[in-house]
Amino acid sequence: MVDLEQVRTDLENLMTDTVRVRRPTGETAPEDGAPVWATIYEGAGALLSTHGQIAVRQLLGADWLGEASAWYQLMTPLSAPVADPGDQVEVVGGDEGFAGRTWFVEARTQASTVEVVRVTRLDEQTGALAVGV
Repeated sequence: MVDLEQVRTDLENLMTDTVRVRRPTGETAPEDGAPVWATIYEGAGALLSTHGQIAVRQLLGADWLGEASAWYQLMTPLSAPVADPGDQVEVVGGDEGFAGRTWFVEARTQASTVEVVRVTRLDEQTGALAVGV
């Protein structure tokens, strides 16, 4: 039998970045009309490309992240809130390769009867789409 607590610990040990997930409030800033964002989570996480997802599968010997069509997935602890489409994700500490890059949540965080981490599909945004970040 699989020790789910050990799998959860192993996956959480891979969450070496600090990620910030923000949600639009529906309000705009009076000075420039930019969207106003509320931080719903800031803490441990891992942002994985498709290659990173394959590496995690090989490290753990099982596919705990599931198949996804998304190029990027965000992995957060189960204590993190569920992300909604349109939420914005930034890596604010950890891997410097993520500096200045922004992702938006494609679909609601995956849910399952058996979960070991939260997995959220992301779409990277640049240029005009990332304005207001």
